[in-house]
Amino acid sequence: MLRIAVVGATGAVGRECLALLDGGIVPVEQVVPVGSARSVGRDLGSELGLSLPLADLVTLDGLDPSALDVAVFSAGAEVSAREAERLAAAGVLVVDNSSAFRMRPDIPLVVPQVNPGALDDRPASGLVANPNCSTIQLVRALHPVHELAGLESVVVATYQAASGGGVRGLRELAEGSRAVLDDPLAQGAPGGRFGQPLAFNLVPEIGLQDEDGFTHEERKLVREPRKILGLPDLRVSATAVRVPVFDCHSEAAHLRLREPVTTAAVEDALAETPGLRVHRRAHSPSYPMPRTVFARREDRALVHVGRVRVEPEDDRTLAFWVVADNLWVGAALNALQIVELAMKNGWLG
Repeated sequence: MLRIAVVGATGAVGRECLALLDGGIVPVEQVVPVGSARSVGRDLGSELGLSLPLADLVTLDGLDPSALDVAVFSAGAEVSAREAERLAAAGVLVVDNSSAFRMRPDIPLVVPQVNPGALDDRPASGLVANPNCSTIQLVRALHPVHELAGLESVVVATYQAASGGGVRGLRELAEGSRAVLDDPLAQGAPGGRFGQPLAFNLVPEIGLQDEDGFTHEERKLVREPRKILGLPDLRVSATAVRVPVFDCHSEAAHLRLREPVTTAAVEDALAETPGLRVHRRAHSPSYPMPRTVFARREDRALVHVGRVRVEPEDDRTLAFWVVADNLWVGAALNALQIVELAMKNGWLG
C-alpha cells in the first residue's frame, strides 16, 4: 500500500490522476492532494466524487516527505525544477510530468510498454520523467513497427486538443466557440492559453519558436522518441498544431523503414501489442476519432491506430493515424503505470 502525493491536484492532469487512483490502478494507503495556497480548503473528494483515502489538500511547503512513498508532479516545469529534487533527496520517488528533467541522462524517460527495462532498478536520482503527451502515443505505435521492420525516419504532424492547455485551455475553447456561434465574424484577440484564438481555428504553433523556426513542442517530438526507443540517430521531423477539439490528441505519421512490409503485417503487429487497438479497413468507421475515443473509459486507456497503409510504389514507406487521450495515455495513466512498474520490479512498496 502506497502513500502518494499528487502535486497539481486541481489541474486537468492532477484530477485525472486522482480519478485513476480512485479506480484502483495501484494500491494506496493514502493520497495527498497538493495545490496552491488559494486551493487549500477545497474538498476534492466531494468535487470529483472520489472514495479513495484522501487527505486534506496542502501546499508543497506543508507536504511532509517522510510520510510519502511517491509524488506525481503535474504542476508545470517551473514547480518541478524548484521542488522535485528536494522530495527525491528525502527518499520519495518522484514521477514528473513536466519537461524539466526529460533529457537529463541520469533520469529515465519511461513509457512502460516501450522501455520497461529503464526501471529495472530504482534511479539514483529518485526521479522518473514522464514523456510529452504527444510523444507517448507516438512511441507506443512506433515500437512494434520498429521491432517488425526497423525505423529509419519519422515525419509526424500532430493535431492537439485544447485539454493540453489544461482547465484554462478547455474554458477558452468553450467560451470562444460560443462567441463565434453568436457572431460568425468574431475574430477574438491574440493571447490566452494558445497564443491565438482556437475556436473554429487551427494554430500551427505550440510553444515558443526557436531560432530555426521550430517550436518547443516540435523539439520534444524529435528528442524524446530517440531516448525512449534507444535510437539516438533516428531522424524525426514534426509539425505540432493545436486544433479546436476538447480532448484527445491525433497524429498523422509517415515512416521510412529498413525492411519492406505489408499493410496486413503491420496491422497484425500493432494488434498483437497490449494497449493498442487497430482500426482496420473492414471496420466501420475504419479509423479512430477524438470524440469516439473519449466516449468510453476503456477506450481512453488505449492507443488507437488506423488508416494503416503502405505506399504502393515503395513497400518501405508506411503511414498511419494515431489517436489517444492526452490526459490519460499521455499523462496521468502513463505516470501511474510507471509507479505500477516500479512496484512490479520490487523496489517500491
